[in-house]
Amino acid sequence: MRALIAAATGLAVAFALVLTITAIGAPSGETSPKPLLTTVPKHP
Repeated sequence: MRALIAAATGLAVAFALVLTITAIGAPSGETSPKPLLTTVPKHP
């Protein structure tokens, strides 16, 4: 019974966290115009 209560509490906390993040929304920012380097440059 205690395990069931713990699982329900954890699920409720996780659900509340998701709702909070959804309510706040994504942070507003701008992406960099420069592309990320995906290859290692040649060494001299």
